[in-house]
Amino acid sequence: MPHFENTEELRLELGQAIRARRIGRGWSQEKAALCAGMGLSTWKRMEARGPSLAENLINAALALRCEEGLAQLFPAPAAANLDELLQRQAATAGKPRQRAPRRKATP
Repeated sequence: MPHFENTEELRLELGQAIRARRIGRGWSQEKAALCAGMGLSTWKRMEARGPSLAENLINAALALRCEEGLAQLFPAPAAANLDELLQRQAATAGKPRQRAPRRKATP
């Protein structure tokens, strides 16, 4: 896993990854910008210098079908013990689904 010294290095790496993904899809910069809902100059700047706004990064991820990776940026911390894990599972389990009552047949 690469280690970045500053935000500029990370932004440049993201810009290169965005460019590689766009090229891999066979898209022009114009098509990618259109799909992401941003101007062509913004897309070009993002590829060259990296995304400067989180919104641009998110829009690029959505356009290039990488949105699942964004959710993994900040994973939940690991449970400290089994009791904590079971508590988390119980909290997210929710209530069991119930069936609607049957309708009475009309004569």
